[in-house]
Parts: sequence; structure tokens; C-alpha cells
Amino acid sequence: MAETPTASQTVGPFFSIGLDSFLRKEVFANGSGDRVTVRGRVLDGHDQPVPDAVLEIWAPGTGTDECTAEGYPVGFGRVATNDLGEFDFVVPRPPGSEHDGRKHAPHLAVLVFMRGLLRHLVTRLYFPDEPANALDPVLQLVPEERRRTLIATAAPEKTAEFSWDIHLQGEQETVFYEV
Repeated sequence: MAETPTASQTVGPFFSIGLDSFLRKEVFANGSGDRVTVRGRVLDGHDQPVPDAVLEIWAPGTGTDECTAEGYPVGFGRVATNDLGEFDFVVPRPPGSEHDGRKHAPHLAVLVFMRGLLRHLVTRLYFPDEPANALDPVLQLVPEERRRTLIATAAPEKTAEFSWDIHLQGEQETVFYEV
């Protein structure tokens, strides 16, 4: 037996075997915040769609330690991409939150799982025209020219719909955080 640890093993592209029953496009939260739809795509380094990615969505400040009737944490959702790399989900627009005495702009925490990744990717989705974005301590860690990769775009003429693509590599690569 080798005394050197072996590398992590990938799971995919078999997400449908183990995760389909856990997919939920509707993120439930306490309170009655405005619900918004987020639509987007997961794209690889050649701008090709990733058809077998799974996104976990966490909406900070929208829940407590409670669970829904189905047993899911309040403020949590999970969606898969389709053959074109597209995803969509509905979430209450999160309020700003406070952590370590610092105010954070309304945002969603997003984890990306897919074939070929030994570890999931962690990013955030911020909302456009949000005054608190200018002071968000995590967003301020990102170079100004790259912040646009974390901010959704309002859909024209649709007040409760946003567009946000996740680029895994390349010139438009989405900012991912090490946690």
C-alpha cells in the first residue's frame, strides 16, 4: 500500500444519478421579500456550454436555522444546467447582511460543481444598481475591472429578472474565491 495520499477523484458526469432528487429551482426564505428570477449559462474557456454542471445557491440573510417542509435549509436551492449550459432559479431578493460588524451588499453565494473539477468553485452574485455594492467588503477585494463578472444584468423590461453567466476560464472568467 502506498504511503502517499492519492488525488481526489471526480464524480461526474453522473450528477443525475445522485442529485436529481435534491434539485430545487425555488429558493424558500423567511419573510416576504420580492422574488426574482436569475437566468444564465455556465460556459467553459472556449465559451462552449457546460451541460452537466450543478449550482448550489445560498441566500444569506433570508433564513434561519429552519428547514422547509421538505427538509431543505431555508435560503437554499440547487439547479442543474441543461444541454445548452443554461440554468434558472427563483429566489427572494436577499437583504443586505452584516458579518463581523461589516455590512455586505445583497448577494447570493453560488457553488459550482461539474465534471473535471476536483473541488467545487465558490463565487457570489450581486445585483445591479445596488448602492451597497460600493461598500461591500468582499466585492472590494476584487479588482475593479473584474467586478462586472459578479454583478448580474437586469433583463430589459422585466423588473424581476436578471441575467448572469458563469465563465470558467478566459478573458471573461468569473471571479472565484478560495475558501
